[in-house]
Amino acid sequence: MVIRFLGRLAADNASSIIRELDSLLAAERPAMLIADLGELRQIDDFGVVVLVGLKKAMGTLQGRFEIQNVEAGVSEILAMHRFVSLGQEGGAGRRRSADIFSRLGARTIAALRETGYMLQFLGDTCVSSWHVIRHPRVLRLGDTLTNMQRVGVDALPIVGLISFLLGLIMAFMSAVQLQQFGANIYVASLVSLSMTRELGPIMTAIIVAGRSGSAFAAEIGSMKISEEIDALTTMGFDPHIFLVLPRLVAAVLVVPFLTLFSDLFAIAGGLLVGITMLDLTVNNYIDQTLATLDLFDVALGFFKGAVFAALIAWTGCLRGFQVEGGAVGVGRATTSAVVSSIFLIILSDSIVVVILRYWEW
Repeated sequence: MVIRFLGRLAADNASSIIRELDSLLAAERPAMLIADLGELRQIDDFGVVVLVGLKKAMGTLQGRFEIQNVEAGVSEILAMHRFVSLGQEGGAGRRRSADIFSRLGARTIAALRETGYMLQFLGDTCVSSWHVIRHPRVLRLGDTLTNMQRVGVDALPIVGLISFLLGLIMAFMSAVQLQQFGANIYVASLVSLSMTRELGPIMTAIIVAGRSGSAFAAEIGSMKISEEIDALTTMGFDPHIFLVLPRLVAAVLVVPFLTLFSDLFAIAGGLLVGITMLDLTVNNYIDQTLATLDLFDVALGFFKGAVFAALIAWTGCLRGFQVEGGAVGVGRATTSAVVSSIFLIILSDSIVVVILRYWEW
């Protein structure tokens, strides 16, 4: 049996529709019910209640219930209410076990598809990058410079403030312990080394992921929803060259320098604690910092900044291209971009630390 919903399904007509559907189901008792929403233009919470009631009624009749021809606006409302999981009654233990295996299989298939799409996207990005290397004029310089400003220059205040406070906190906490041994001067070594090699690149990358990675996902996701990416492809433009590479190149170029900026402000925070609490002079603190650091430490932080930037930009663009389901999908992609970026940042940093430990650097 197919039931077609026309126009609107809302509070003013939901009760009458429910009565008619109850009478129809009691008389017909169909084995399968299909709700055709192709001509449904508006639905609210009460309309969702009607569909959930049909789903429960067919479950009572041990029949099947499906919806088809769902418009984009209606699909967003159903997704917001998690319609797929509504109206499901608990069954016997055997049915619950079957549901567990079904969900496990669905998640496995989804994970495999996700992996396949990521590899495909990585391959497309590499091919587009090679094309830009061979033909540099293809890269959109204006978009690249704009993204460099957004990723780098616009982030200077927040990166400087957080790094300064982080250096101040580290120096303050370590000073409490080092004062007991008369080793006040080593506060400068602790702050400079830890910030330059580890905390500076990681903290900067996390800030960039929250600011720019999420913005990349939202921008490209909105273009995906409005079919602008399809329009680019139709006109013969490569979306990766047009959208991904300007953001990727901009992030890789500016984030390493943003990391150095973070290191300087963190050292300045430690210097403030050293002067005010540890009776150190500016010259003593700076001399100890320069004696502790070498060029490799600075270069390592610079390299990590570039790697983290590539991961953040690539992940943000990937999540943007994966957007489905309207505004709800854009929000999910934005959240996923930030979470995935932070995970990849920590994972890649752990790999670098293990490699350096193995080589005793």
